[in-house]
Amino acid sequence: MKSYPTESIRNVVLVGHGGAGKTSLAEALLFRSGATTRMGKTTEGNTVCDFDDEEIRRQISVATALAPLEWKNHKLNVLDAPGYADFIGEMRSAMRVADLAVFVVSAVEGLEVQTQVAWNYAEELGLPRMIFINKLDRENSSFRRTLEELRTVFGKGVAPLALPLGREHDFAGVISVIDEEAVRYSASGQSEAVEIPAERRERLEEVRTDLLDSVAESDDELLERYLEGEEISRAEIVKAIHEGIDQALMFPVTIGAATKLIGVDRLMDVIVTAGPAPSDLAPPPAVDGATRPASPDAPLSALVFKTLTDPYVGRVSFFRVYSGTLKGDGSLHNSSRRSDERTGHTFTMRGKTQEPVSHVGAGDIGAVAKLSHTATGDTLSDKGAEIVYPAIEPPEPLLPKAVEPKTKGDEDKLMIGLQKMIDEDPSLRLQRNDETHQTILWGMGDAHLDVVLHRLKTKFSVEVEEVPFKVPYRSTLRSKAEALGRHVKQSGGHGQYGICSIRVEPLERGEGFVFSDKIFGGSIPNQWIPSVEKGVRAAMDQGLGTGFKMIDVKVELYDGKFHSVDSSDFAFQMAGSHAIKDAGEKAGIALLEPIWTVEVMVPEQFTGDIMGDLQKRRGIPEGIDTIGGGRQVVRAKVPFAEVTHYATDLRSITGGKGAFSWSFSHYQDVPHELANRIVEKARAEAHA
Repeated sequence: MKSYPTESIRNVVLVGHGGAGKTSLAEALLFRSGATTRMGKTTEGNTVCDFDDEEIRRQISVATALAPLEWKNHKLNVLDAPGYADFIGEMRSAMRVADLAVFVVSAVEGLEVQTQVAWNYAEELGLPRMIFINKLDRENSSFRRTLEELRTVFGKGVAPLALPLGREHDFAGVISVIDEEAVRYSASGQSEAVEIPAERRERLEEVRTDLLDSVAESDDELLERYLEGEEISRAEIVKAIHEGIDQALMFPVTIGAATKLIGVDRLMDVIVTAGPAPSDLAPPPAVDGATRPASPDAPLSALVFKTLTDPYVGRVSFFRVYSGTLKGDGSLHNSSRRSDERTGHTFTMRGKTQEPVSHVGAGDIGAVAKLSHTATGDTLSDKGAEIVYPAIEPPEPLLPKAVEPKTKGDEDKLMIGLQKMIDEDPSLRLQRNDETHQTILWGMGDAHLDVVLHRLKTKFSVEVEEVPFKVPYRSTLRSKAEALGRHVKQSGGHGQYGICSIRVEPLERGEGFVFSDKIFGGSIPNQWIPSVEKGVRAAMDQGLGTGFKMIDVKVELYDGKFHSVDSSDFAFQMAGSHAIKDAGEKAGIALLEPIWTVEVMVPEQFTGDIMGDLQKRRGIPEGIDTIGGGRQVVRAKVPFAEVTHYATDLRSITGGKGAFSWSFSHYQDVPHELANRIVEKARAEAHA
C-alpha cells in the first residue's frame, strides 16, 4: 500500500452493539474498495477482521482489528471494534486513536445498549461521529423508527443524508437527500441511477428541508441567504456537514445493507468528502499540555494503542502517529518509560495479514514488531524531543475468577501466559491473595475470562482449572480478656521455657494490631519480648484456628517468667502463640467480612429492581442520585461475598443497560449463623 499525505488519511472506528453488523460492514468496505477479492461471512469464520480462533468459534468480535483500504485517492484506516460489554476495553482503545466514529445501528433492533455506551465515551473524547443504519434488507427493519429513536436519544444533530429505496426484502438502493437522486444496487455493489418513486418525494422534501435548516444554522451568512430564499450549493452543504462533523455538532446518517453491498460506497464517499483528516482536528494535548501539529516534518510522536502476540512474529505493537514520521529499521524512544527501542521493519495490518511499508507518516496507523519495553498506552518519540500523551486507561475489571493450573508444576507457565495476555489486554488484572492462597484473574465478564482461559490453553499450552472463589474474610476478638501462654518442656540437656501473661481487647475497625510492652522488673528479659509479639502475630495471621486473619486487636504483655538456661526465642514465640489462642477462647472470636461501596448506574425504570436486589444481597442503600438522561445512580454498602458475580447478574437484571463501579469500604461482623457455616466450611476444607 502506498503512502498518503496526512490530509488524505481517514482514521475510522466502527462501533455499536454486538450483532449490528460492524464486521460485515468492514468486510463490505474492503471488498467494495477492491482491497479484497471476496466477501467473507462471520457465520463461516472467513472474514478479514474476525481472524482469531475465539472469534471464529464464537462468531463475535473479541478484539479490535485494523483493515486499511483505499478509496478515491484516500486511505481509510478502518478499526473494527467489538460491540459486547465484556470487550469494552478494546473499543475504548480504538476510539482513542480514531478521528471519526461510525456508529453501526441495526434497523431491526434499533438503538441498543452498547451503542449508547460507546456514544457516551465518544462525547467524553469529543470524537466526531456519524451513523450507518444497517440491515435495512431484513424483515421488521424500519428506517423511520430507527431514525426517530436516534434523534430522541442523541438530539437534532442526527441528520439523515439518505432515504431507503424499498423496504425490508425489497430494499434495493438509496435516495440521496443532498443530490435528490436515487440509485439501485446490483449484487456486486455497483449502482445505477433510477427514478425517485413519487410516493417518496414528499418525505424526501421534508428530510431535505430539515438538513438545509441545520446547514444554514451553522453559518450566519448562509442563514441570511437561506431565509431570503437563495439556493445553498452542494459544495456549501458538504462544507457545512464537514465542519459540523469536525466540531461534533452534526452526526450524518447514511444507510444500507452491508451483506448486500448496498450503500457501502456512499458511506465511503461521505467519509472521504466530509470526514475529518488528522490535520482537520486539534492535536491531542500531552500530559503537560504540549501539542504537536499533524505534520510529517514535526518531531515524532506516536501512541501505542494495542499489543498483539503473534506466534510467528512475536509481540506486535499497533500505533497511531500524531506527528513526524516513524521509520522502520532504526531506533526510537519510549517517552513513557524513558527507554530506547530498536525497531524492525514497519508494516500495516489487514486483519492478520502484514503489508510492509517503509514508514508511517503523521496521522497514519501502523505496526512494528518486537519492541522490548513498550506496552499499550506508551508514547513513542524521537530522543531529545520527548512528549508523553495520556495513557489509555483500561476499564476497571469487575468479575473475579480463582484459577490454578490443572497440571502441577505448570505454575510458572501459567504466570508467563497470563502476563502475556495482560500485555495484550490491559483490562485484565492478576492478583495473588496471600490470605486465601488463590490466584485471582479479574476481567470484564464471563465471556471475557472464558476467552482468556481458552487462549491460555491454545496459545501457551496451559490448561487452567477454575476453583471456587474464596472471599478474604477476617476475624477479631469479641471482648476483653486476660490469658496465659506456657511453653515449658524438660527432656535432658537444654529444655524450652517461656511463660507470658497478656491482656487483650478488640479495637475499632481499621485500627490494626497494637502490641504494648508493660513488663517491669525483668520478668521477661527485653530480648524475648519481640519473640512474644512474633508468636502472637503468627497465630493471629492463622486466625486462631478459624483460618481467617485476625485484625483490630490490642495485646498488652504485662507479666511472664523465664529460665536462665532453657528460655529461647522459639520458646517465647510458642508462649505468645498459646497466650493469644487462650485469649481467643475466653474473649470469643467474631468473623468479619469485607463490605464494598457499590454505585449502580441504571435507567430510571430499573431503580426499584436494583434497590430490591441489593437488599436481598444484605446491602444497605445509601441514596439515589439523578444524573440526567433518564438515568439514576443507586449507592449502597454491600458484603463482597454477595456481589462477586454482580457483573453478570446486573446485565441479567437490566438487559445490559446497567453499569456499576465499586470500591472497598470496611470490614464488619458477619451474622452469627452465617459465620458458623463459613468457619465450619473453612475448617473442613483445611482438613480435606
